[in-house]
Amino acid sequence: VQLQASGGGSVQAGGSLRLSCAASGSVFSINAMGWYRQAPGKQRELVAAITSGGRTNYVDSVKGRFTISRDNAKNTVYLQMNSLKPEDTAVYYCNARVSRRGLPYDYWGQGTLVTVSS
Repeated sequence: VQLQASGGGSVQAGGSLRLSCAASGSVFSINAMGWYRQAPGKQRELVAAITSGGRTNYVDSVKGRFTISRDNAKNTVYLQMNSLKPEDTAVYYCNARVSRRGLPYDYWGQGTLVTVSS
């Protein structure tokens, strides 16, 4: 599985950005896709994820502001980020989880930087 992320950039607080992540290769094996982020000096954290069945989950800090969605025909996952805050500043990574011999295995896209200024 290969993941190509795009859509990062700089925005002022209160603004919006949309991240996209296009999957290619063995996409039939993907169980879930999501977005993680890593801010300077912090650990990588899950921001939002969506399963192949469409179930979603979000970290509490983005609930009500971010929306994850997927276009199965395009094998693409989106993260719509609204009401952005400076604390959302981070490198965002696209993730795809598959099962290998019954165990989870993660693929990662290249990071895309989101900078929110106050």
